[in-house]
Amino acid sequence: MAPGDGIIPAGSFHQSSHRQPFVVLKLFLGYILLHPDYNYQLKKMQFKWLIVLAISACLLLSVEAHEKKRKITKKLKKTDEKQPVEQLDIQDAIDVLVDDEVALKDNLCAKKHCGAGKECRVNENGVAECLCMDHCPEEKDPRRMICSNQNETWNSDCELYRMRCLCKSGSPGCVDSKYDHAHVEYFGTCRDVPQCTADEMADFPRRMRDWLFNVMRDLADRHDLSPHFLKLEREAEKDNSRRWANAAIWKFCDLDGHPHDRKVSRHELFPIRAPLLALEHCIQPFLDGCDADNDHFITLQEWGTCLELTEEEIEDKCDDVRDEAENGL
Repeated sequence: MAPGDGIIPAGSFHQSSHRQPFVVLKLFLGYILLHPDYNYQLKKMQFKWLIVLAISACLLLSVEAHEKKRKITKKLKKTDEKQPVEQLDIQDAIDVLVDDEVALKDNLCAKKHCGAGKECRVNENGVAECLCMDHCPEEKDPRRMICSNQNETWNSDCELYRMRCLCKSGSPGCVDSKYDHAHVEYFGTCRDVPQCTADEMADFPRRMRDWLFNVMRDLADRHDLSPHFLKLEREAEKDNSRRWANAAIWKFCDLDGHPHDRKVSRHELFPIRAPLLALEHCIQPFLDGCDADNDHFITLQEWGTCLELTEEEIEDKCDDVRDEAENGL
């Protein structure tokens, strides 16, 4: 045998493992048939050994096939054991998508302003719209009760405005069409409000001026007054001649919401009228009298006249304080 004969080169077994026994048998038979001493070797080797070799190769193939099947079965079993974790991963992905969808709907409603008694919802077309509230939060605090302009006590302003929304939209939930124009008259349970006498009305501007200044000062002491209004309060503290005028300017600028048009509507007067009406029965006729031209708006000049302040005392400082707020001063 020449040097190197019979050595299987490296890489000869790069075939799949289940074919290796047949490759060995094929190489062995090929060696016998091609070897110069073939006749001698064939005579010497008994045929039965060839049979034994073939059977051994088949047994080896059977063992390897069984081992491969066992490994596949084991791998499948491990895959089955991991399945719940994969299912959790899929569920987590679904949850993320659902959360993203909810977040998207919330974002669509973030800049959507809905009036009292309404709430924003995203419809099936992905459009944010204002609809009547399904229900209002349960209120157990009696201080949340309100009296409507129909002289009816409601558990909260939410309940009243939700009913108004239902009636305006023609919903079956509307119990009476009279609530189409319902609004809060004052906070608290309904009560008999006495008439404002002439003497009480004559003294009311003074009491109103004092009340405005005291509220402004209390807010400043509690650090609840906006920084741009704090300057007016500090000026009033130092100069008694400015205390009533500055308090009047503060409240007017505070009430003059968007758009800042230098006049206060009846709706914008709500924050000052509703809390006082049950305590100060002259507030409603006082505010009615402030609207000198009966155009349903109160200008800064009309506001100052009602509070018995001169035009020189009432300065239009709303732009100044708003500019300071925008510039962070």
